[in-house]
Amino acid sequence: MQIQTGIITISDRAARGLYDDLGGPALKKAAEGRGWLVTAEALVPDEPRDIQRAIRELIAKGCHLILTTGGTGVAARDVTPEAVRAIATRELPGFGEVMRMESLKITPNAILSRNLAAVVDKSLVVCLPGKPSGAVECLGFVGGAIPHCVEVLQEAPTSC
Repeated sequence: MQIQTGIITISDRAARGLYDDLGGPALKKAAEGRGWLVTAEALVPDEPRDIQRAIRELIAKGCHLILTTGGTGVAARDVTPEAVRAIATRELPGFGEVMRMESLKITPNAILSRNLAAVVDKSLVVCLPGKPSGAVECLGFVGGAIPHCVEVLQEAPTSC
């Protein structure tokens, strides 16, 4: 199964053009390196409604997998986990647990991360750190589970 992937960069400063988005392109390269087809990309500010709208738009464009980068820290404007949980049908806690556990081997600050994965409609949304290297590393920690998860979600009947 070809995994159609969408990438959302969540950053107030990048959305305002104050600096270049480096996380989105890094994730795109990593996703394509796994053979996933990146079909849509978005850049939004750290606003729950904008994050949710971008996720819904990428799902409507046929994305089975949505990778977000940014907004998973402890700053007041880091709202990605809350935005995703508000529209998710279920959270997949193992993803966040593995990302934090493996990241702790690299940096003690990983304990501050609020990375997660959740199901929205029939798509998998994986929330990754904003730092490009951290996003790519965390995707590497959980990437092996993604194809099976996406396949199961695409086979699942839509509930009414």
